[in-house]
Amino acid sequence: MATTPIINPYDGSVIDTVPECTEQDVRAAISRAAAVAKPMADLPAYKRGAILNNTAQIIQNQADALARLMAQESGKPLKYTRGEVSRAVETFTFAADEARRLHGETIPMDAAAGGVGRIGYYVRVPVGVIAAITPFNFPLNLVAHKVAPAIAAGCPVVLKPAPATPLTSLRLADILREAGLPEGACEVVTGGADVGNWLVSDPRIAMITFTGSPPVARKIAEKAGLRRTTFELGGNAATIIDEDANLSHAVSRTVMGGFAYSGQVCNSVQRVYVHRSRYDEFRGRLVEGTEKLVIGDPLHDTTDIGPVINEAAAQRIEQWIQEAVAQGATIASGGTRHGTMVAPTILENVTDNMQVMCAEVFGPVVSLVPFDDFDAALDAADNSVFGLEAGVYTRDINRAMRAVQRLNVGSVMINDVPTFRVDQMPYGGNKESGIGREGPRFAVEEMTTLKMVVINVGT
Repeated sequence: MATTPIINPYDGSVIDTVPECTEQDVRAAISRAAAVAKPMADLPAYKRGAILNNTAQIIQNQADALARLMAQESGKPLKYTRGEVSRAVETFTFAADEARRLHGETIPMDAAAGGVGRIGYYVRVPVGVIAAITPFNFPLNLVAHKVAPAIAAGCPVVLKPAPATPLTSLRLADILREAGLPEGACEVVTGGADVGNWLVSDPRIAMITFTGSPPVARKIAEKAGLRRTTFELGGNAATIIDEDANLSHAVSRTVMGGFAYSGQVCNSVQRVYVHRSRYDEFRGRLVEGTEKLVIGDPLHDTTDIGPVINEAAAQRIEQWIQEAVAQGATIASGGTRHGTMVAPTILENVTDNMQVMCAEVFGPVVSLVPFDDFDAALDAADNSVFGLEAGVYTRDINRAMRAVQRLNVGSVMINDVPTFRVDQMPYGGNKESGIGREGPRFAVEEMTTLKMVVINVGT
């Protein structure tokens, strides 16, 4: 079997190799998952919960090794991969809770004249085999957000991790088997776009859950037909800093939200609208905080900023910065690249048609825009094809509630940046940011279907 090397984005070294799955390999993996669909559906809730709790415990026991593996294959600094391990433990624990409380409810049949003499209720049942396609930027926790709810729902899953970061997924599959998951209930197929196409086109797949880009999601949707899909497709998240904002908090959170993992986060801060009366102070403090970030080896504990995922991504980000400058933007900080290392960059004098504003940079680039009118800032923040999350810093409750009502996004963070997420909340976006929601409870709902039962007691 052909293999593919997995490259450390920081130093270019080969960490390991993984199989390049053939169509036969993918079909065989789906066959194994399909064969275990009925046993998984019949697995009692307490056993599914126990498997998920066991998985969380094993992940916790292997936290350091998993954190280092992620840092090596993704280039994410250890301080962030350690946090990702902790979040994955929570995600599996939340999913275990959902497995135990998955239920339906009764329906008042006699509310309709024709329903008199009948008892009605519905139950939730698993949809079947799930295809999960995950990105490189959270090799453990975004995988957990697809695999853990599938197990909680009683669905086997065939997982295709990102080609750049499959090692953590393969290790997770081993952990799941160690935790007691039946063979075939979590299959991992590795490779590129062909593997994904074979996976989503197979009629035995009942649901497709994908995190990635809108163009790829459209292609998947064409193949999905009447099957269920959940898409989380990123964004270019905006934050509004009003005139009464707590600047100390807003600055520190914007530095984190804009530059954590080199901006390779779906809800990373990308556009910041700052009230003109506070603009200069915010700008100065943001530049100061940004330039204190330590750039270097992701395996060093002191590193804040590591590489982006590969040279091609670094070149694209650099090109977008240079394009913005050519169109009139100015660089307040950063703007340089050395190999896969892109310096955290702050841009000013940007316009809405620049790619750094209207597209998803997926890199360490934050653009600042002054505003005079809060409602105009809301309009500007909402002027995007994306609608994942938004942040609003204000002490005015009326302005905060206007933001909640008017911003067409999946989540509004008041007095925080849009990069905030805890793993039990519903997470997903509107417009081109996706369809459906993740978070164990909400993903389980997507991965189950309702079966109505009516008992005629009048005969």
